[in-house]
Order: sequence, then C-alpha cells, then structure tokens
Amino acid sequence: MNILHVISECYPLIKTGGLADYGFSLPHAQKQHGADVRILLPGYGDVMNSIVDAQPVGHYEIEIAGKPRYFRVLEVMPQGYEVPVWLADCPELFGRAGNPYLDANGINWPDNAERYAAFSKLAAELATDVQNAQWLPDVVHCHDWQTGLVSAWLSRSPVAPRCIFTIHNLAYNGWFSYDEFRHLRLPTDWWSTDSLEFYGGISLLKSGIVYADAVTTVSRRYAEEILTPEFGHGMEGVLKDFRHKLSGIINGIDEHVWDPMTDPYLEKHYGIDDRETGRELNREALFRMLDWEPADSVPRRPLFGSVGRLVEQKGTDLLVEAATNILAVHDAAFVIIGDGQPEFVEQLQDLQHQYPDQVRLFIGYSECLAHLVEAAADFFVMPSRYEPCGLNQLYSMRYGTPPVVHRVGGLADTVVDANDENLAADIASGIVFDSPTPDALHAALLRAIELYHDQPHWAQVQRTGMLAEFGWHNNALQYLALYEGASRRVVQAIGEQDTPDHQAVTLPGMGAAAG
Repeated sequence: MNILHVISECYPLIKTGGLADYGFSLPHAQKQHGADVRILLPGYGDVMNSIVDAQPVGHYEIEIAGKPRYFRVLEVMPQGYEVPVWLADCPELFGRAGNPYLDANGINWPDNAERYAAFSKLAAELATDVQNAQWLPDVVHCHDWQTGLVSAWLSRSPVAPRCIFTIHNLAYNGWFSYDEFRHLRLPTDWWSTDSLEFYGGISLLKSGIVYADAVTTVSRRYAEEILTPEFGHGMEGVLKDFRHKLSGIINGIDEHVWDPMTDPYLEKHYGIDDRETGRELNREALFRMLDWEPADSVPRRPLFGSVGRLVEQKGTDLLVEAATNILAVHDAAFVIIGDGQPEFVEQLQDLQHQYPDQVRLFIGYSECLAHLVEAAADFFVMPSRYEPCGLNQLYSMRYGTPPVVHRVGGLADTVVDANDENLAADIASGIVFDSPTPDALHAALLRAIELYHDQPHWAQVQRTGMLAEFGWHNNALQYLALYEGASRRVVQAIGEQDTPDHQAVTLPGMGAAAG
C-alpha cells in the first residue's frame, strides 16, 4: 500500500506540539508493516535551511486566490528517518523563520488561509498526477485543519485515492471569513452548509470531515466526546451527520526516542529493576540544569513535574491554585516547563518567588529538560480540561513517573486510577480525578503524596506503567485496517453516479476497523 501523509509539522524538522511526534512515528511504524510511505511537509524557512542531499520530485504551478503559486517539491531523507519527506518549497508562502503558524508577536500569519489552501491543492495534485508521477498513493492521510482542503480538492478528481482525515484537536478548526473564501476564489459550490460554510465563514477542518472517506480522532473517548456540545466546539452537529465514518485510534509513542534505557538526554539510563538509582541521578541532573539547589527534606519531598503549554485548555489555572494550596501545607515540590498565556506565566513566577525552595519554573521549551523531567519527577501532572490524546502521560508511565490526570479524552483511555480495587488487581498506573476544578486536582495531588509515602504501592504503580505497551505497532495496524475498509471514491471510469461529491461512500464495518 502506498501512503502519503500530508501534515503541517514533523519531528524533528519542525515542531510546535504532539502533532510533530505523531507525524514522525506513525509513518515509520507503517513502513515497518510493509507500507510504502511518503510525508508531505511545507518547506518552512528553517526546514529548507537544514536540508542536505535533496532530490527533485517536480515543479508545480498551483492557482489560488486568482494567481499562480510556484512550488518546487524536493525529496529528502533527514537523519534518523527511514521514510522519505517531500518538502513543498514555495518561499512566498512558507519561507519564513520561526513558528509555522504565528509571526514573531505570536499572531496568526494573515495569509494562513492562502498558505494552507495552496499546500492542500498541491497535495491533491501530487496524489493524482498520473502523467508525471513516478509514485502515486493508494491512500492520502491528512492531519488537522491545515490539510482540510485536500479531501475537497480530491473530490473533484476522477482518479482520486482514498482520503483519511485525522482530527488532532477540534478546538483549532481553521475558521476564516466569507471575505477570505471569496479572496481564495474557491469553488462557489463549496459555500454551502453541506460543504465548507461554518457560522458565517468557512472551516477548513469541516472540509476534512465532510469530504474524507474516513475521519479519525486520536483516542476512542475523544471520538465520543466531540459529539457533545461540551467538547464539540460548535462542530458536534456536523460530526453527528458523519459519525458513520468517525472512529478513534489512540496515539502511540516512539519507543526508540522515549526509552529510559537508551535516552541520550538522561544522565543515567535505567530500567524497571534499577529505576530508583537511575531516577535519583536524573533528579540531580535536572536540578543542575535548572541551577536549583532545594534544601534537603526528610523524608524526601515528592516532586511533581509538568511540561507543556501554559494555557486554559491544559488546566494551568487549576495547577496554580492546587499547587498553591499544597505548598501552603505540605512538603512537596513542583518543576514546571512551558510557556503560554502571560497571566499564567506571571502567577507561576509569583509562586516560585513565594516558594523558591519548592518551585522551579522554566519559561520556554527544552527537549532535554522535557526528557529529564519525565525521568526525575515522582509524578507528572496533566489537569487538561480536554485532551484529544495526550502523549506526556504515556512518556511518564514508560519512565516510571505515575501521571496525575483529569478523566477526559485520551487521558482516560490510557491511565488506570490507583484506587484500592485497581491496586489490588495490580493494574493501577496513575492518579485520575473526575472534575476539572482546583479542588478535584488538589485532592488528586494529596492522593499522590499519600501514594508516594506508601512505598510498596508507589513502586507497584511505577512498575505497572513501565510494563504497559504504548508503542505504535498495534496502532499502525489499526490505521492500515481502516485504510483497507475505506472505499475508493466513485470515478468516471465506472460511470457517473448520483452521489454528491462531498458524500463518502463507506463499506460495511468501516467504523469498526479502529478496533
């Protein structure tokens, strides 16, 4: 099977979040199962400056907004890759340094709609270029709103391959105004509630839902949650209309990158049997990197870690309030790595100032620190209000750091609460709380402290997490089964059909292909 992944970021070439990790890991896992895979990525300025030994794939003229955009498509095999990457090089649209979506002030690039509409049209052209292509995909797998128009463009081709669309985070729906729709000069029949129109503008993510042959999310629970007003972000009605092609497949982790026995970022490698010694040395290395010398505590205080965006979705406000209450009474410590909303940064800085011996804050992102926190903290805190999948809880369990998570989305699918029943059954892998409130998180942190001081049970929870299987092997098989189940679009070669272009014809059982 030939598979083309169309994605807006891919580790380590360009990364703003977990999408990039996914963009690297799934294609490689599918290759290990015998698929012939390519990754199509925009040729961002920083990416183009880093490549070597590029081979030409072709030159394409893509008309968007009434004018031509010229793309040079190059094939590269970056270090550490076993899957070729096709870079869509158009300096006018993507030759910019820094964040792929935001300018230096953190504001969306004003031409984002045009940039990703052109990129999507190029992807469709590459996938159907029968005359010139040396390689054509059987399946095009698109990811998030930046690639939402790919399936729409493919719906207008008589030789289109199957198209799968994955929603990684429904909150980012690629909404643009009606004026932008007119500026892009998209097909007029796309201005319809049955097509791209969404609350007076257009949603590129909605396009992916409507036109793709199958739609997935990155956990089973999230696939159910987004059908409700609480988690649907206004898209729940559309998703209900197309729920017959909606399924959830949990993300995996790259077990070569995230392995405490080989991780190059760690001071000391360790496994299940020597985790105590290894984790202690990594704790000391983390303190040195942070230039932090907290006073000794007897017994040693539990260390809570957190790495991620400091935003409301991630429950940063819950963490600030709950940590404040914990620190006022209990001998615990927090190390927090991330950046985000200025008010949360300021609140955490105030907390560090108030408790310099128990709180350390690093504003920004460091891959080394992210790995060290996983190997050094005693618990990893993820109080997300919603979480399509989450990866840090998977990293944490693999590193022997029980996660503290809100029972939502992929967090609920992957972490088993350390209640009495689950401890007795030896299946507990973390602490799970039910409500996204400061009080609920505070209670969960208290339970974690209690578990930490119950060394036999804490060691048991660590071992259970480290033994869990969260690699991509089975998940990649589920995607391959989904590809096989998704029907090909009706093409002219087998006759004209009455089915509208935007309706995906599905085979029986397709929705169950995700397991």
